[in-house]
Amino acid sequence: MSNFISELLGTFTLVLLGNGVVAGVVLAKTKSNNAGWVVITLGWGFAVLIGIIVAFPSGAHINPAVSFGLLIEGSINFNQFLEYVAAQMIGAILGAAAVVALYWQHYQATEDAGAVLATFSTGPAIRNTGLNLFSEALGTFMLMFVILMIGKNSVNNDAILLVPFLVMSIGMSLGGVTGYAINPARDLGPRIAHFLLPVPNKGSSDWAYSWVPVVGPLLGAAVATLLVGLL
Repeated sequence: MSNFISELLGTFTLVLLGNGVVAGVVLAKTKSNNAGWVVITLGWGFAVLIGIIVAFPSGAHINPAVSFGLLIEGSINFNQFLEYVAAQMIGAILGAAAVVALYWQHYQATEDAGAVLATFSTGPAIRNTGLNLFSEALGTFMLMFVILMIGKNSVNNDAILLVPFLVMSIGMSLGGVTGYAINPARDLGPRIAHFLLPVPNKGSSDWAYSWVPVVGPLLGAAVATLLVGLL
């Protein structure tokens, strides 16, 4: 399996299951409606686990911020970085489209445009650009820092399967500010799908905020990579 296909399928799986749990919680008339934040963070953690398993042949980046950190570290070159990001973006868009297909009738039953957007992308609890950017950078810093420390201190590649628990921890502890995208593809890809698809009852795709969950994770990953390089 090529790295491109591996990353595409892994990110597709990540977004299908991750955005799927959000859809199940926030859309009207689902069996899991109003199940709450803990279910969302657990669901996203398991989505990361399964995405990693699917994308293991390519190193399971499934996140442009992770790929960016590894580019800075020198583990991949720029052409590989572009290949990974393209695959991740396509996989994320397709994953979001699959969620729409599955939950179509529930989108029709949901009048709240904000809830509809939440099944695609993140948004701030309180809109404060500096704080929101810091939140995304800090969450991704923790993600990248621990991933790199696992690689630095472990000879067993299977230790990367600890990452889902890390994502759950970030979501529960740091995610309340912005919804913890900590992954540009996970946020931007579905946001593009929200913009393009004829989703029932959708409103604005909130492009004014869209750069925050892209730039923040890239900054956080870069700082984490540079810090680990000094250790």
